[in-house]
Amino acid sequence: MPTPPRTPRPPHRAGTPDRRPAPRRGGPVPARRPRRRPRWGTRMATALSVAVLAAGGIGHAVVSGLDTGITRVDPFKDMKNRPQDGNGMNVLVVGTDGRDRITPEEKRKYRLGGAPCHCTDTVLLVHISEDRERASVVSLPRDSYAELPAHTDQNSGEKHRAHPVKLNAAYAEGGPSLTVRTVEAMTRVKIDHYLEVDFTSFMRTVDAVGGVQICTTRPLKDAYTGLDLAAGTHELDGGQALQYVRSRHIDGAADIGRMQRQQKFLAAVVERLTGGGVLFNPVRFREVATTMLGSVRADEGFGTDELLSLAKAMRGFTPASSEFVSVPVGDMDFPVKGIGSTVKWDAEKAQKLFAALREDRPLAARPAAPAKREARAAVVDVDPKSVRVQVYNGTRIDGLGRKVDDALHGTGFDTTRAPMTGTGPERERTLIEYDPRWDRSAKSLAAALPDAELKAVPGRGGTLRVVAGTAYRGVTAVRAETAAARGPFEAVTGDQVVCP
Repeated sequence: MPTPPRTPRPPHRAGTPDRRPAPRRGGPVPARRPRRRPRWGTRMATALSVAVLAAGGIGHAVVSGLDTGITRVDPFKDMKNRPQDGNGMNVLVVGTDGRDRITPEEKRKYRLGGAPCHCTDTVLLVHISEDRERASVVSLPRDSYAELPAHTDQNSGEKHRAHPVKLNAAYAEGGPSLTVRTVEAMTRVKIDHYLEVDFTSFMRTVDAVGGVQICTTRPLKDAYTGLDLAAGTHELDGGQALQYVRSRHIDGAADIGRMQRQQKFLAAVVERLTGGGVLFNPVRFREVATTMLGSVRADEGFGTDELLSLAKAMRGFTPASSEFVSVPVGDMDFPVKGIGSTVKWDAEKAQKLFAALREDRPLAARPAAPAKREARAAVVDVDPKSVRVQVYNGTRIDGLGRKVDDALHGTGFDTTRAPMTGTGPERERTLIEYDPRWDRSAKSLAAALPDAELKAVPGRGGTLRVVAGTAYRGVTAVRAETAAARGPFEAVTGDQVVCP
């Protein structure tokens, strides 16, 4: 991907915040931002599940005719200089903000007010392996820095030269064709099929499969969507599932946390479809498939015959057959003149990820059984290895700083390995100082130091500070919620994120 022009920016602080900073998103002027419309990452469940549903081997008589309700588009018309064919099948799934068929009552109940934006809120690249035994889902952030190829604007008819934009602008300016061209240019992965889904059938699809089971280790509450779940296991109906996948105001995780919840939801859908009798019940199969396909737009080549060809090889599809990953990001807040803040990919890691797709290689590592100590560890949101910590000795006890540093490092935290001597009077209670943008990291660190005092210090940056006090009694072992090995791309398989 070409290197984009940069605009001046403040010095970079070490680390990656748990939430995106407020300034500049949506424009270069640090004015108050309008609230974003939700991004419907899980609408790709509609498209991905179509192939899974077909895996039941129900036969052409049942599947035939299901694709007649699909609106057809031609995203590949007049495309030239495309990437070479790879192994397996690649489907570009985009989600648009359509809500025309949701009732006024549902809009009020599930906080779905506002007009649709006719834009792309989600872009996902779904790779079905050549042996049809694995589905890899790669999330491409909608705010990714991209360069549109030369094109004619579908709304104004104006001819545009190649220019930098956020990825979601490709659909707004040139529809499906420009979106496909842009993604192929960014990934060098040839797109075989195109699926476009809005979220109007989302709730009905979840209800048709009998709901989904979601587990959470802590309460989830979002005043914007109305989500209110206690810690534990929940059976979500369509409306509740929509709240779950929309929520981005639960904590400082924002879009990162929402992406993780969307992965859990997709895995839960696959588990319900493959284990709930849908695939082998012709009546339920047709009901669910009809609901799913009701709002799909697809290329002409994706129809009944393609579904049936997948079915023959995907009978054993399970949550473990699916894997989820987001494209590696180098800068979550990359400013570009005239565009605002964008998400800049890590070029080297992204190239390796897409090369793996082209070569039909799995993205996720198979986890080993956890050690006994790890199994007993407290579960936290942020993996300790991604939490940078500087330890200070706030007492007159010789060697306490080194002792605390060693203990935190031993449970997985990224300590500096160079403890320092604190200033000021001797402390009794251990103190954790953190930048509010890294609040989730601070909570994970506090779980390892349960007797410590938490203090938010704006501008502290990505390195958290621990000042050890005389009351220090040791470190509690912690681990990330999905602490299994993920391989070089930090991918997870569906069986790692569904309820145990």
